[in-house]
Amino acid sequence: MIGYVTLGTNDLARGAKFYDAIAAELGTARMMEFDSFIAWGTPGGAPGIGLTKPFDGNAASVGNGVMVALDAKDEAQVHRLHDIALANGGTCEGPPGPRGDGGFYAAYFRDPDGNKLNAFVMAG
Repeated sequence: MIGYVTLGTNDLARGAKFYDAIAAELGTARMMEFDSFIAWGTPGGAPGIGLTKPFDGNAASVGNGVMVALDAKDEAQVHRLHDIALANGGTCEGPPGPRGDGGFYAAYFRDPDGNKLNAFVMAG
């Protein structure tokens, strides 16, 4: 149902560095790029992420309660994505580890603009 999610940025170059590194770990790359917008993903594949300067010209701000979840292939990749995020200007919102009793394993982080993401895997 979801084709892509777009997050706002006030510094597209800084955000691009962060998402280029995250996308590389997930085995994808930029699929679309304009002066004020970049999208990462695989055409015809899983949903992608777009990063944009707001169209209205106002400053980008973080949506309270909004989060993008990145589907990792295993717990090791959850750790790598968390490490990559922090090494590229992100901040920790919860270290990698199990959450609850249902086999959900996740790490939470924010991008350089403060947008919240997580990397997760469900125990099979």
